[in-house]
Amino acid sequence: MNDKRRCSVIALIGAPNAGKSTLVNALTGAKISIVTHKVQTTRARIRGIAMEGRAQLILVDTPGIFAPKRRLDRAMVDAAWAGARDADVTLLLIDAAKGIEGEARQILEGLTKIAGTKYLVLNKVDLVRKDVLLALVDTAAGIVNFTGTFMISALTGDGVADLKAQLAAEALPGPWLYPEDQISDAPMRHLAAEITREKLTLRLHQELPYASTVETTLWKELRNGRVRLEQTIYVMRDSQKKIVLGKKGQTVKSISMEARKELAAILGVPVDLFLFVKVRQKWGDDPERYQEMGLEFPKS
Repeated sequence: MNDKRRCSVIALIGAPNAGKSTLVNALTGAKISIVTHKVQTTRARIRGIAMEGRAQLILVDTPGIFAPKRRLDRAMVDAAWAGARDADVTLLLIDAAKGIEGEARQILEGLTKIAGTKYLVLNKVDLVRKDVLLALVDTAAGIVNFTGTFMISALTGDGVADLKAQLAAEALPGPWLYPEDQISDAPMRHLAAEITREKLTLRLHQELPYASTVETTLWKELRNGRVRLEQTIYVMRDSQKKIVLGKKGQTVKSISMEARKELAAILGVPVDLFLFVKVRQKWGDDPERYQEMGLEFPKS
């Protein structure tokens, strides 16, 4: 019997801090991607799964697109464009408060080479006058032939329901790719590491710009119902290790406490989290670290 199921893969692309991760979380109704005020927080493609009626929406949160300078930068930008090329629908998020300059304009020009359905999504519209918003739409439409435009605030949720309904209405006929109650394709080990990296980034926004990554090295469900997690924070220099540890270990304790609290809420069981900080000088050039982050390792 045909139950009229529909399913589409939807890539969200945009400049760093355009609000892609916040929108994915709003559309799924759960925390799938970490969100910080730091640019390029999202490093790999993370898929959130949202249901709307009989439609399943596979939402691909991609890294922000910017001018790459290092190997990790190139891997992130490559992952973002690959996400758009592989998707049925591409949403271009533009921070309406920043307008269409620099990175946003370059992304628009790059989007002309991407096939498939494309929507323009102006985010943070609550911060911008209507005449400015309309001018932004005209500018973008002069470069890319968008199927439609949505004006939203991913943070407050304004306009998100209309966007979700439109995506569901245009989803392609076919079977769902994931169970109805699944909200992400990322393993919990990865999500746990991302949550700790979020707390690390928020705590050390200025002091530790790019030089850290987090990996879950142990996940053990104990007989008493608790979960024991061990994670390693990798940095590139001894001076960075001292920053993460903090005076008498207070900084890493604070990071652990915040991460443990959120993980316990997500898992619904008590969590014992143990963080270790290690120096790995060239982790940015280590193919295994890229594999752990779900990125392709650029050969040059």
